[in-house]
Amino acid sequence: MNAGIIVGIIIAIILILVIWLIGTYNGLVNLRNKKDEQWSQIEVQLKRRADLIPNLVETVKGYAKHEKETFEEVIKARSAYTSSKSVEDEMKASGLMTEALSKLFALAENYPELKANENFLSLQNDLKETEDKISYARQFYNDSVLSYNNKIQMVPSNIVASMFKFEKAVFFETEEKDKEAPKVSF
Repeated sequence: MNAGIIVGIIIAIILILVIWLIGTYNGLVNLRNKKDEQWSQIEVQLKRRADLIPNLVETVKGYAKHEKETFEEVIKARSAYTSSKSVEDEMKASGLMTEALSKLFALAENYPELKANENFLSLQNDLKETEDKISYARQFYNDSVLSYNNKIQMVPSNIVASMFKFEKAVFFETEEKDKEAPKVSF
């Protein structure tokens, strides 16, 4: 074979590898950005929930003044969320807020006049809608994490992922204690 043909073949192979490397890298970046965008959607809804909590607590406080422990738990859970520094902390704080809000709504069942209060009903409805949006956002986030993690772990894209230090993402999972129905006693 002619030296020019061999050089041409080598250049073509290098060019194909470079194109593959660029395409794989861009695919990984795209999946990482999609995962991050899905997480930001969860954060928007968690923030909305955190913003609704003070109004809800104040409304319930007017009817159930002696239920101090439940109110403190809700405020503590909200504080944990607002002071979260990492995705993992936000996930844990979200679980705490869900548990505390469940107790608050269970508490409201003992106060018929509170359950009839328009402000409370409106806040309860807003919170329910937000919880639904959080649930959907978690599902989309976990779908994005699955695609991203698959891409960085499967051959041959795992080679590019390790070269450019793409790291495995964490799923938004429910802790075992959050899967149980909250126990509320009065």
